[in-house]
Amino acid sequence: MAFLTDRKRAVGWGSAKSGTEHFWAMKVSSVGLLVLIPLFVFTFGGILGSDYETVTAYFARPFPAIVAALTLAVGFMHFKNGVQVLIEDYAHGLTAKVLIIFTICLSYGAAATGLFAIAKLAL
Repeated sequence: MAFLTDRKRAVGWGSAKSGTEHFWAMKVSSVGLLVLIPLFVFTFGGILGSDYETVTAYFARPFPAIVAALTLAVGFMHFKNGVQVLIEDYAHGLTAKVLIIFTICLSYGAAATGLFAIAKLAL
């Protein structure tokens, strides 16, 4: 044991090997949302308050529907990753695992519901 380097002694005692990947996923989704949120606000803002037929006709065009779908998908993935980091920092043990699983199910369910609604409007 005395002949091991510091690195060899530290192997297996560090992180769960997913911190960097998680960090980059958050950064990439942040940059994506930095572009998508203003696009969504400007495309959706003009149609806000209109009647159902106008909204349906508006979302039948590809650009507004794609912008809305991408904003929902990227937003909920960013939400999932951010809340997972929050839970990992402040909850431990079985509680953390249950909360993470609940958050993942909630974010995927909300994203699927939003994408279904946009598809229903667009088609």
